[in-house]
Amino acid sequence: MDEKKPILAGSRSTEPEITVVPRGITPGAGGARTSDQPGLRRQTDEPQPMKITLRVEAVEAQLASLAQAQVETPPPAISQSPPSPSRQESEPQQIPARMLNEFVYCQRLFYYEFVEGVFVESADTLRGGAIHKRVDSGSGALPKAKRKADADKPSAEKETSAATESTSKEAETKNAEPETIHSRSVQMGSERLGVVAKMDLVETKAEKGDLLTALEVCPVDYKAGAPKEGEEANELWDTDKMQLGLQALILRDNGYTCNDGIIYYRAAKQRVRLPITPELESWILQSIGEAKRIVTGPIPKPLVNSPKCVRCSLAPVCLPDETRMLAQIPPDLEAALLENPSAPDDKSAVAGKPPRRLIAARDDTRPLYLNTQGYRVGCKDEVLTVKEKDRVIEEVRMRDLSHVALFGNIQISTQAIQSLCDQEIPITYFSMGGWFYGITRGHSLKNVFLRMEQFRLARDEAMCLSLARRFVHGKIRNHRTLLMRNHLEPPEPIILKLKRASEDALAAASVEELLGIEGAAASQYFQQFSGMIKVEDDLPGLEMPGKDPKQLAFNFNFTNRNRRPPTDPVNAMLSLAYSMLSKDCTLAALAVGFDPYIGFYHQPRFGRPALGLDLMEEMRPLVAESTVLSCINNHVVTEKDFVRAGQAVNLTAPGRKRFFQMYEQRMSSLITHPLFDYKVSYRRALELQARLLAKTLTGEIAEYIPLLTR
Repeated sequence: MDEKKPILAGSRSTEPEITVVPRGITPGAGGARTSDQPGLRRQTDEPQPMKITLRVEAVEAQLASLAQAQVETPPPAISQSPPSPSRQESEPQQIPARMLNEFVYCQRLFYYEFVEGVFVESADTLRGGAIHKRVDSGSGALPKAKRKADADKPSAEKETSAATESTSKEAETKNAEPETIHSRSVQMGSERLGVVAKMDLVETKAEKGDLLTALEVCPVDYKAGAPKEGEEANELWDTDKMQLGLQALILRDNGYTCNDGIIYYRAAKQRVRLPITPELESWILQSIGEAKRIVTGPIPKPLVNSPKCVRCSLAPVCLPDETRMLAQIPPDLEAALLENPSAPDDKSAVAGKPPRRLIAARDDTRPLYLNTQGYRVGCKDEVLTVKEKDRVIEEVRMRDLSHVALFGNIQISTQAIQSLCDQEIPITYFSMGGWFYGITRGHSLKNVFLRMEQFRLARDEAMCLSLARRFVHGKIRNHRTLLMRNHLEPPEPIILKLKRASEDALAAASVEELLGIEGAAASQYFQQFSGMIKVEDDLPGLEMPGKDPKQLAFNFNFTNRNRRPPTDPVNAMLSLAYSMLSKDCTLAALAVGFDPYIGFYHQPRFGRPALGLDLMEEMRPLVAESTVLSCINNHVVTEKDFVRAGQAVNLTAPGRKRFFQMYEQRMSSLITHPLFDYKVSYRRALELQARLLAKTLTGEIAEYIPLLTR
């Protein structure tokens, strides 16, 4: 504090003693400044020159201290001058110490979290965050490091201090034990290492006479688990050695004396000490170099049947077993899987073991559909409140929602939008007729590398054609399967034509030829679609009483596919189902990191999610058309649930509500995945397909394999 006073006083241009300083130190008055200071004290009895002289000496000492290295006076937080534009472009980003902890645990996990910015919460991460709440509440202040120059004092000062020391030797003996100071949430960085670290706790030993100067420091990190059992005593895990060793080296680079560190394991309630040895420092420097090389290279390969993957929160993103299995499939076996997805013997011969299901079969959250006109949506304490005028219709916790879908004239407050974006819950907007026209979401996913590959490959005609073949092949194959399962009497010629069309799609020479194959197959399929509608009973005389077809304004007779607007109930439900499915495919593309408006088969058009429509092709018969057939055949939606406006036919509000329930029931139903042989819901299967497409673009797997039902 004493060193700052001259700077503050020197800045006051109105104080009288400032005007005296030039007269006392000008060359004409006394020659040089340093040699005439004692003479200046003898020539005047006024106290001002002595005060001025002391201040000048303090300022000079301050200027001299500014010439010292920055590590001698480390700030409590990282404070560095902004680099020049050229340096900023050439130097890599500093790596957090926590990321190098992940690098030792799994290099692929490090790549996802540091390079791509992907992070998923789990029970372990939430528990660790709760443990760190106390230490994160610290101010981050840390006593300055003891300067090396303090030991080399002038001889005159040493003589004076020796005389003083002889008179107070006994008092110093009593105070020889250093004081321990705890500093929480200390953040520092090292330019030499290129690493920054936020330390949970730093124990500082300081002299009782000078608590603002650190003699020695020791970082302490908190972990929720237990230490590693060694042969003689408990040891640190390699990941903890990396993180703690980095903290110690950063403290050293900032001028502190640090000889060891401590990990406190909460499960065992034990402190385990780590000596900072040259061997440890060499291992840390080598690991930092390897991590920097991985940052600029491709994503590392997944681990092989590792137990680390079971508790990893990024396992649904990484898909280690699935990625390795698909990467090892040869082209001939891949063609066999496209023809017959249920080939367990061949797949087990390639993968060795079937993939482990490391993802949840279903999502615990659910969507919220609002289609009653005039509803208003607000929020209070992370709870959405749906009101009609002043009456509360429903209250839903945000943590239970996957997304919110608004149909027509429904108002939502700015506070509700902000809260939903903070929790990464998308809001989708539909017209009253079900046209999907907008989406609002937060900015949690900032990965641009996948999008860069998407933009680059979207210009590659060969890549676009290869992916488009797979999309159309999957759609035609699933159309054929749906007809064989649900048609009253499956027509053999149409079944054979669809099989031949799916094979022709894989051999199409251009996108235009592929469009012709898809259009012809869709026409043949919808010609037989009415054979899957079983609204009437098979046996005569079992009709429902009181049902006169002549008195009904609508019926479920289906002749051909029409849209914009749909002119009959079946087409109205098909259009609504396709719109909802395109919404879910767009959300899946966004969740993975794609730009949903840049596709490979569907051409870019203003406002059209082309990639969502690409992913939607193989899912149309599995989700949308199956939902429509279930609503009709199970009498969930009847002829009375429709209204006509001009030529357009739409569902009523009660009928639409029941349709939404059937759609979500279909999306949540479990299936056995044809490739991986574990059970997942259709919504989870859609996300898996989007992630497999991403791995195809990044080169982790050779070819995209569509979802084909058995």
